[in-house]
Amino acid sequence: MTDLVSLKVDRAGAVAEVTLLGPSKGNAMGPDFWRELPLVFSELDADPQVRAIVLTGGGANFSYGLDLPAMMGGWAPMLSGDALAGPRTEFLKEIRKLQASVSAVADCRTPVIAAVSGWCIGGGVDVIAAVDVRLASADAKFSVREAKVAIVADLGSLQRLAGIIGEGHLRELALTGKDIDAARAEKIGLVNDVYPDQEAVLAAARALAGEIAANPPLVVQGVKDVLALNTSQRITDGLRYVSSWNAAFLPSKDLGEAVQAFLERRQPDFKGE
Repeated sequence: MTDLVSLKVDRAGAVAEVTLLGPSKGNAMGPDFWRELPLVFSELDADPQVRAIVLTGGGANFSYGLDLPAMMGGWAPMLSGDALAGPRTEFLKEIRKLQASVSAVADCRTPVIAAVSGWCIGGGVDVIAAVDVRLASADAKFSVREAKVAIVADLGSLQRLAGIIGEGHLRELALTGKDIDAARAEKIGLVNDVYPDQEAVLAAARALAGEIAANPPLVVQGVKDVLALNTSQRITDGLRYVSSWNAAFLPSKDLGEAVQAFLERRQPDFKGE
């Protein structure tokens, strides 16, 4: 796999390791990331020599989430207050394209283990919600932060996390946009285990991937396929609904205020307009 900008892929025996690289600060997810993520996971999924995948972040953080400045430039005409059906339809396509990128992780027949250190915000949570097992280092912090930037989370957290942490915890995180630490994440089931530092969690993820890779690959794929039956239709329906909802209602003065406040590094003043 060559010419990647936002991701790096390494292999050790039957285990592949995918590392988020940015290039924006904190591995923020810009156009390169959304283009490359499905390509990488599609190629790994098709490789019979790869029997488990570790997903982690380069540097101190897993991901700051959506790279708003990089993404908003192309979306601006679609999100203006007077955008009609044409621009909103184009924005619907954009949302569904990003959803498909995350779903490429969930749909991968090869088990994926996330090793999370530092911040995992917004789109970062969408991505780890799509993996099979999540592990964290003690310094990890998580936030379903979209509500704080006037966005209804639309890339899978609202659809996938209910089955992982339960409705009550999901509603608290999504409605407040609050940050939680690794200890709270473990308590609510967002991560399976917490390790002392980044080196330790990565070692644990690699060991778990090796344990999975030693099992019969067709059986492992069968387990994933059977488990997916429990939630796949609900997730698909939920993603379609939220993409339509955001295409219709996301353009707002509050969204513009959120972006401006982000760029000016100040608290937004939301008016409900």
